Amino acid sequence: MPKRITTIGGQALMEGIMMVGPKRTTAAFCDSEGNITTEDIHIDRITKKYPILGKPFIRGIFAMVDTFRLGYKALSLSADRITDMGEEELTGIDKWLDEHLGDKLTGIIMGIGSVLGVGLAVVLFFVLPTFLFNLLQGAVGEGIAGWRSVFEGVLRIAIFLGYVLCVSLLPDIKRVFQYHGAEHKTIFCYEADLPLTVENVRPQKRFHPRCGTSFMILMLLLGIIVGFFIPFSNPILRTVVKLLCIPIIVNIGYEVQKACARHDNMLCRIITAPGLWMQRITVKEPDDKMIEAAIAALQAVIPENGEDLLK
Repeated sequence: MPKRITTIGGQALMEGIMMVGPKRTTAAFCDSEGNITTEDIHIDRITKKYPILGKPFIRGIFAMVDTFRLGYKALSLSADRITDMGEEELTGIDKWLDEHLGDKLTGIIMGIGSVLGVGLAVVLFFVLPTFLFNLLQGAVGEGIAGWRSVFEGVLRIAIFLGYVLCVSLLPDIKRVFQYHGAEHKTIFCYEADLPLTVENVRPQKRFHPRCGTSFMILMLLLGIIVGFFIPFSNPILRTVVKLLCIPIIVNIGYEVQKACARHDNMLCRIITAPGLWMQRITVKEPDDKMIEAAIAALQAVIPENGEDLLK
């Protein structure tokens, strides 16, 4: 067990890392020459603006919304920096788009990509599993009706695993996964109460129980349990009910993950095991420059009074 547990979390970016502290959020970027720069990211967090929404079993969904908002801003900033580093003379439609949209272009592209991504996710993770089970049930008979939620849940996990495995083969994504490793190792070093140096960070573990990857797996598993209580077999109606259940699943998953991060016992190890296994794909060994970027981002968000520490 670590000597202390922090509430500070992070997110890997393209050639950078964002760290989120209780009072400050900072992204650190590493350019092609190895120079590291930092930039603060500001949003009005829902859970800070309305304290009642930060209460247990309510805060999960709002914390996730805040995480998405921060992540979106950080990724936009990261994309802009990558574009600036690789600037070349534009021609054709690229030149026209740059002249007419300018700095808004990245945001528009990311916005369109986000909408398409959400739509594809709904189809793949909600509509498709129900549709396929209906086909299977029609061929085999009503005797398998009780296995609907398990079938749909396992298929969703398989789709998620297949997607992550495919994108992990891309060189740029592999580097993002390496920054992910730098984020985890640096937080582990801080939780071990060691000086934040590359030498101290390098030997730390890659897999952290509070990782977003683990949270995704936990929500998929909780979705199987919730699915047993949804009586509808129509793909559209079942999808609508599942979407309405997302806040419940997120809130439960959030509290379970926080509890598992605080305690080290057999039950917590069993709950966190699937997510830690999944991190073998999404968390890779970083190089020293990535670690330096993670250290710079973490040092910027550590509060002076220790209010980030749980123990």
